[in-house]
Amino acid sequence: MLASVVWIILYHSLAYSFLCWLTLFLAAAFTFAGIWAADKLEPYWGEDPSRVVVDEMVGVWIPLLAVPDGVHWYWYVLGAFCLFRVFDIFKPLGIRKMESFGGGVGVMMDDILAGLYSFILLAGVRWVIG
Repeated sequence: MLASVVWIILYHSLAYSFLCWLTLFLAAAFTFAGIWAADKLEPYWGEDPSRVVVDEMVGVWIPLLAVPDGVHWYWYVLGAFCLFRVFDIFKPLGIRKMESFGGGVGVMMDDILAGLYSFILLAGVRWVIG
């Protein structure tokens, strides 16, 4: 939730095209940081430690890339967040299988795939609505 709020603040503060590039850069950077952190912390905190939330942050930023600039953007932000949570909770379409990679890669990949599926659906809605 906090990652979405931060993104909304940036949405209102930065040029839209810059925000898209920044979101991509931060998602990539935090993916590598999350893999490293989860690998280091799993021996102490257990498998997929709930205290490591960088995976959720990266996962929700991915569908936010489908949020349009202009009117009704807030519905897309809400849709991005809700779609990501649904995919993250129920883990359909191979998302659960990503956890089998183990270590930091497994921790990050299930949320990244949930984010990608959410992005695809939200971008599809944007395409249909126009």
